[in-house]
Amino acid sequence: MDKTPRIPGKFIWFEHVSNDLQKARAFYEPLFGWHAESMPLGDEPYHMLLNGEQGIGGLTKAQAGEQSHWISYMSVADVDAGVKAATAAGAKVTMPPTDFAPVGRGAGLTDPTGAAFCLWTSTKGDEADGDVPVGGFVWNELSTTDAKKALAFYEKAFGYSHDTMEMGGEIGQYHILKTADDKGRGGVFQPASPMPTMWLPYVHVADCDASVAKAQKLGAQQVVVPPSDIPGVGRFAVVIDPQGAPIAMLKPLPTA
Repeated sequence: MDKTPRIPGKFIWFEHVSNDLQKARAFYEPLFGWHAESMPLGDEPYHMLLNGEQGIGGLTKAQAGEQSHWISYMSVADVDAGVKAATAAGAKVTMPPTDFAPVGRGAGLTDPTGAAFCLWTSTKGDEADGDVPVGGFVWNELSTTDAKKALAFYEKAFGYSHDTMEMGGEIGQYHILKTADDKGRGGVFQPASPMPTMWLPYVHVADCDASVAKAQKLGAQQVVVPPSDIPGVGRFAVVIDPQGAPIAMLKPLPTA
């Protein structure tokens, strides 16, 4: 895909915060066909995840005692202004605005319901919207204990609007955050049963059932949601990786 100007509100990068980088690579590279390459960034090398030739995310070391997890990066036009708007709307800062030369400027936040995420302004712009290839991140989803509060926060701080649909069962109402171009950027829901408050990234897979079976062979701790159909969307599943981090996968229905 070609680089474009920044696309505020788009989730553009996903990092696995890992307590064992080699273990993470041994799971994710064969599962999704990714490969990792090291690049200089500050005092330590940064391990970039590539899907083919396309950089899609990274691997970073977890702090001592920190649980491995995935963290999502939202594009903003100005990181400092984004942090100011987010804190005014109730977010807490976990990492102040920081330059990561030469690639961009970022910051870490937790929303008012406790979900962690990052802001990012790239020096090179963002990838244009388009069909996400197999192995790419195709969706991002917030499970929260208070969907109403979460929606109010993201709309106030970052200018999203949202649509709501009734899914029933454990999901109930499912909300889709949309940017001004009417593009869906992420889902928000309040599960009926207790779940961690977190953003969960989805990876595009060619075969959901085969990918889950492969994840189990590679050491996934648990299949949280077995392969299941979402009418009008596709087939998805959620697993816990060998280090305890949830990751989702989706085989979307073909587009017309």
